[in-house]
Amino acid sequence: MTELDVQTLQRRLAAFASARDWEPYHTPKNLAAALSVEAAELLEIFQWLTPEQSARVMERPETAHRVADEVADVLAYLLQFCEVLGIDALTALSEKIDRNEFRFPVPDRRNPPEPDDRHSSE
Repeated sequence: MTELDVQTLQRRLAAFASARDWEPYHTPKNLAAALSVEAAELLEIFQWLTPEQSARVMERPETAHRVADEVADVLAYLLQFCEVLGIDALTALSEKIDRNEFRFPVPDRRNPPEPDDRHSSE
């Protein structure tokens, strides 16, 4: 099996769409909508499961297959969305993690905040 990377997958997705003349439909708005629909289809699998059942969803081949397919659909539309808008998905994620590490520092477990102080910065 060949090693996978984001750019290769984006090229494959673009070639797939191009071969079917789908580019006119792959606007940012349409791709964002499709991404949302696919994310909802992923959520639907878990909708009525208990937390315990949801943690075991990959143990059953029929649900594991559905989850993997929906994850693939979400990722495909996200990568196509990024390609159309010129967003480097891995760079965007890395920069977001950097901002979150700054915004949400690791708590000092030796001196936990008092209960009234936990939300004082909001």
